[in-house]
Amino acid sequence: MIPDQRREHILKLLQERHVLSINELTSMLSVSHMTVRRDIQALENDGKVLSVTGGVRLAARLKSEPSYLAKAQLEVPAKRAIAREAAGLVRENFTVYLDAGTTTLQMVPMLTDKVGLTVITNDFNVVGHLMEYPSIELIHTGGVVSHPDHSSVGRFTAEFLRQVNVDLAFIASSSWDAERGSTTPSEAKVIAKQELLRIASKSVLVVDSTKYGKFGTFRVAGLKEFDLIITDDRLQQSTVDELVEREVRLKLVGTENP
Repeated sequence: MIPDQRREHILKLLQERHVLSINELTSMLSVSHMTVRRDIQALENDGKVLSVTGGVRLAARLKSEPSYLAKAQLEVPAKRAIAREAAGLVRENFTVYLDAGTTTLQMVPMLTDKVGLTVITNDFNVVGHLMEYPSIELIHTGGVVSHPDHSSVGRFTAEFLRQVNVDLAFIASSSWDAERGSTTPSEAKVIAKQELLRIASKSVLVVDSTKYGKFGTFRVAGLKEFDLIITDDRLQQSTVDELVEREVRLKLVGTENP
C-alpha cells in the first residue's frame, strides 16, 4: 500500500471510530510506529486530522455554536487565564475592542481600573457589566442582533468599525487550526472580525485549546494575520511546534484552578 492509499485508509478508519491510537493503527495497517506518525503528520498538515496524546482524531467541522449561556459554563479556568494575560496588554488611555465571546467577557473585571480606557464592543453582556463604570468610555457598535450570541453582527457592525481607530482588538473564535486559520459557522460574524484586523493597531486572538482542530464553514483569517494568539498550555506539543514553524505568534498560559 503506497502512502496516499494508506492515508486514505486511515481517514476511513477514523470516520468509523473517530479516535484511534498509534498502536491500533500500526496493527491495522501492519506498519511501524514511525510510518504511522509520518502519515498522521501529513494528514494533519492537510488539516484533515488532529494529533491527540497517543493517537489521532478527525478534524471536527463545527456546524453551529452553543448558546452564549452554554459557552459561559465551558472551560472557565482556561478562559480566565487567557483573559488575565490579554488584559495585561492594555495600557492607560488605550482604545480596545472586545469581540463578543465568553473569553473576552472574562476580561471585563480586569480592565475596570485602567485609566482613560475606551472600550468598543459588539457584546451586550460586556456593555451590561461596564455600564457601572462611568470612568470607562463605552461604545457599542450596533448592528443586527444575534440572539444566541448576545451580540451585534453583520454589515452595519463592520461599517461602524470603519469609522474608529483601535489600539488593541481582542478577537474571539469558535474554531481554529493551523491549516484553515480562524473560522466560524456564522457568515454574519466574518465581516466585522475581518474589519477589526484591518483597523486595529494590534490584533489578538483569544481562544482556548479545546477549539483547536475544529473548523467552521466560513474563514475569518489565517493565524499569521493576528499579531498574537493567546491560548492555554494544554495545546499538544506537536501543534505548538507546527504553529511556531509556521511563524504564528503564540502565547501559552497556565490554566487556573476553578
